[in-house]
Amino acid sequence: MNNENQIDVIVEARMTSSRLPGKVLMPGCGKVMLHHLIERAKSVPEVSNVIIATTVNRTDDCIVELAEELGVWCFRGDEDDVLGRVVKASRRFGTDIIVEITGDDPLLDPGISSRVIRAFLEKEGEVEFVTNDLTATFPVGFNTRAFRRQLLEAVEKKATHPVDREHVVNYICKRPDEFRIYNLEAEGFYRRPDLRLTLDTMEDYRVIKAVFDALYPENPGFTAKDIYDFLDGNPDIRDINKHIVQRTYEYA
Repeated sequence: MNNENQIDVIVEARMTSSRLPGKVLMPGCGKVMLHHLIERAKSVPEVSNVIIATTVNRTDDCIVELAEELGVWCFRGDEDDVLGRVVKASRRFGTDIIVEITGDDPLLDPGISSRVIRAFLEKEGEVEFVTNDLTATFPVGFNTRAFRRQLLEAVEKKATHPVDREHVVNYICKRPDEFRIYNLEAEGFYRRPDLRLTLDTMEDYRVIKAVFDALYPENPGFTAKDIYDFLDGNPDIRDINKHIVQRTYEYA
C-alpha cells in the first residue's frame, strides 16, 4: 500500500440548497453541521487534508470564513459546475487521491470512509473507482468515494450533460461498463439501508440534530454503531424522516 499519496477529502458545500437552504450552517449541539462534518472527516486515518469546495457567490462567504476559522483549505468555483469545481480544487492543492463527500453528510462515519479508502489503495490496478453507495447497503449519509485525480480530470473533459456537471461522480456511476468500479457493501450490523442519515430536508435535520444532541456531549467520536443503537432505542426519532425519498439524478 502506497502511503506517499496526498489523500484529501473534498467536501462540496453551498448555502443555496433548493430543498433546505443554509443547511450546512444549521446548528447541532453547539456547532454547525459543516463543522461537525469537517471534524469527522479529519478523523479518517488515511486523510491528509480536508478541502471545502464552495462557490464564488457572496452567500457562501460564511462557508469560507468557517473554513478559515477551522484551518482547512477552501476553493471557490462555479455554483452549477460542481464537477469542474472539484477538479480545480484538487489541482490547486495537489491532491493525488480524491475522497469525495458531500456537505449533506455531517454524520459521516470515519471508520466506514477509511474502509473505502483502504479498499481503493489495496485494489488499485484492478479498479479505478471505489464507492459504498452504488447499491443501498449502508444508510444514506455515509456515502464515500475514492479515486485518482486523473480519473476525474478525464471525466471532466467528457462530461457535458448538466446532471453530470452538477453531480461529481454521476458520469462514472452511470457507466459501470466503461469504468472499473468496486462497490464496498456493508456487512453484519453495518448493513442498515433502512436508515436515512443525510441532510436534505427539515425532517432530516431533526433526526441528525437529535443524534448530535444525544451522543456528542459524552462522545464526540461516536460511531455508526452508536447512531444505530440510539435510533433503534428511539424509533419516534428514527422514523421522523422515514417517508423522505432520496433523489436520484437521471438524464432528461
